[in-house]
Amino acid sequence: MDIKNTARPLDGAGVSAFLRSLPAQPLLLGLGEARHFVGELGEVRNEIFRHLVEHEGYRSFAIESDCLMGLVVDDYIMTGAGTLDDVMERGFSHGFGTSPANRDLVRWMRAYNEEHDEKLRFFGFDGPLEYWAASPRQALTALYSLLDGPLPRTVVTRETLDALLGPDDRWSNEATAMDPSQSIGRSADAQRLRLITDDLVALLETQAPQLSPDGRARAALYARTATGLLRYHYWMADASPARWTRLSALRAAMMAANLRAVAEHGPALVFSSNLHLQRTRSCMPFGDQRLGWWSAGAIIGTQLGDRYAFLASALGTAGDDTPSPDTIEGILSTLPWDRALIDARRLAETITRPAPRVSRDFAYFPLDPAQLDMIDGIVFLKHAVRLRPLG
Repeated sequence: MDIKNTARPLDGAGVSAFLRSLPAQPLLLGLGEARHFVGELGEVRNEIFRHLVEHEGYRSFAIESDCLMGLVVDDYIMTGAGTLDDVMERGFSHGFGTSPANRDLVRWMRAYNEEHDEKLRFFGFDGPLEYWAASPRQALTALYSLLDGPLPRTVVTRETLDALLGPDDRWSNEATAMDPSQSIGRSADAQRLRLITDDLVALLETQAPQLSPDGRARAALYARTATGLLRYHYWMADASPARWTRLSALRAAMMAANLRAVAEHGPALVFSSNLHLQRTRSCMPFGDQRLGWWSAGAIIGTQLGDRYAFLASALGTAGDDTPSPDTIEGILSTLPWDRALIDARRLAETITRPAPRVSRDFAYFPLDPAQLDMIDGIVFLKHAVRLRPLG
């Protein structure tokens, strides 16, 4: 079994060769994380993105972070507004603003834009979600404001909108994650807000020619975010066993809608968990349940076809967790390079019946041997020692 023929060193030449091997040049190139907060993987991602920008015409970067908070980062790299410290604090969700690799990336993108006329763009593509969800206030009021002025004020007054939204903390109550009875997602106010949002989205569609291209894109972001959040809150109030499966699927759909918008800006590198970017159903243990839903990658893959490509990541020794030699990660650890780029489909034809890896790190999601032929490539790091705990 000679797996060396399926792999090459991970460098710029290897990345370009990988892109040339695809049936079509992707509009979205997904780079998955086997685990969040791996310092070495963040550095590799930055190197790949710099190569894509300088040699392959990529101009956008998207990350698994709040899509509205991402506007702060995009504004900074486009205009220099604010300070880097403030942008890292206000421009990322899920704690990603504390990542040194993310800080280095934002700094580099800003420096690039200062020196080039063709600008880089930054996008968050997750919803404003954790296990609970944010208030729809920011998205709804921002959409309302963009429609204010040249558009007829026939749907609802701003005062009524504010009254229906009420205090933000009644929406963002973290206790709703485990106690659906504390959610207001099925209250009379929330139900009316869903109807109002539908009317605002319809108004946007009929009056879109009055907005600039940037205004239309911004309004569309606010519209799909408000709609998605109100749907999410509705299911936060559900007490049935289907609750978390439905919530996971809704989050994936929000991610996919945002990725579709990112694709309109041309080739982009997308960075997120392998679970979100893979082309297959995602599965995850959750308490005494095992959740299963179609991932954002599966959804966007049906829309973009060959214009979507997926590079999964995998780690050999991660901290003090070493893979068994008969797992995919154990087999890849025999490669002569510390960092490698593997043709996943050729690897699937080369190795037979690898064992699934069982990691002591709950935050690490091993490669699924049954899904190798659904992956375009694998970014493999033989050693990863800079692992930050989650939570």
